[in-house]
Amino acid sequence: MRRRTAGTIAVVSALGMTAVLGGCGSTGSSDVTLRLVAADYGDSAANSSKKYWDALVKDYESKHPGVKIDVSVYSWNDVDAKVKDMVAAGHAPDLAQIGAYADYAAAGKLYPASDLLSIRTQADFLSQLSEAGQWNHTQYGIPFGASTRVLFYNKTLFAKAGITPPTTWDELASDAKALKDKGVEYPFALPLGPEEAQAETMQWLLSGATGDNDANGYTDDIGTYTIDSAQNVETFTWLRDDLVGKGLTGPVAPGKLNRADAFSAFAAGQVGMLNGHPTLIQQAGQKGVKFGMVPMPGRNGRARASMGVADWMMAFKQNGHRDQIGDFLNFVYSEKNVLDFSREYGLLPVTGSASTVMSDSGAAPDKALHPFLDQLPTSELYPVGKTSWASVSAAVKQNIGQAVAPGGSPATVLSRLQAAASAADSSKS
Repeated sequence: MRRRTAGTIAVVSALGMTAVLGGCGSTGSSDVTLRLVAADYGDSAANSSKKYWDALVKDYESKHPGVKIDVSVYSWNDVDAKVKDMVAAGHAPDLAQIGAYADYAAAGKLYPASDLLSIRTQADFLSQLSEAGQWNHTQYGIPFGASTRVLFYNKTLFAKAGITPPTTWDELASDAKALKDKGVEYPFALPLGPEEAQAETMQWLLSGATGDNDANGYTDDIGTYTIDSAQNVETFTWLRDDLVGKGLTGPVAPGKLNRADAFSAFAAGQVGMLNGHPTLIQQAGQKGVKFGMVPMPGRNGRARASMGVADWMMAFKQNGHRDQIGDFLNFVYSEKNVLDFSREYGLLPVTGSASTVMSDSGAAPDKALHPFLDQLPTSELYPVGKTSWASVSAAVKQNIGQAVAPGGSPATVLSRLQAAASAADSSKS
């Protein structure tokens, strides 16, 4: 991470402040209102993303009296669909901070990042994330927040059960059995509900990969969907038979358990293990849960790759306002604001300058994120550059829980998802 960010900073220094494109500096007009739809990263009203945006917008508007920013914040359950409906109705927002951008880019609805951002801002993004934001070799998706995944475990519950953190699937199942025997409500929480099932699914697909061509989760090395590969069917068959079927995943069926509910149960001391991202550090710590973090186990040892996730900011062309949008985004992606957001919600910075500050920091909140920062450069991201990904992700969210249900058929469910993905891919090509 430091090697990559050092290079980024060198580029920024060389370019200096004078080389900028449209959107930096003067907004060019007055009395403009920009509409931004954003996702909520908080877990309660007390730390809703609305508070973050309210403070940032107040700061920006105090320096730009001719521009107003109208922010609407929705839960991750609703935000992507909300933006989709707005666009379909011909009322696209000026800005959307959501989970996928490629569909809108392919439809010609988005500004390229280069039309909006200063060269300094563009050069500061971590290169892996900038590349993931490209459709047809042009960046439209602007990374907003990033994370990787590790296995969280409750140290107190593990000590009572006399077990150690697992390094293989067999050890994970054995630990879950020991936790169940001690009365733990959720020995291993498996959130395959519609909120974020695509994330839990990909983590398991990566965990089950054994060959070079299996390491990308949903796709192979050339970007073709391989959801129903033999390896993936084996992975979900193991989950159905060795975890869910043995009552090791708790009282809520995985297909109905959402990520936010699983995190809340972990913070309440009811979960022995689960896959988690950095925001769980704060959530569990605030409730006094003593926890540890280890890499996700694989079939026979540590998983060959971890999952990386980036959420995306995008700017719609429908209403114009390119200069005002660009000026606001340059403000949003200042080092201070990126760090403020990352620290507030326990996420990884998407810029090199903010990542370097966090990597070099010895302060407890930043230091806790170092294991996640170290994983980010080699993690695997969703195939977000595929225009079909939004619909494929939605299909996974709605259907993958059926693969591990009692009597469910992983082969059948994954085959249906593969067919849907292939059809979506063909229709977008």
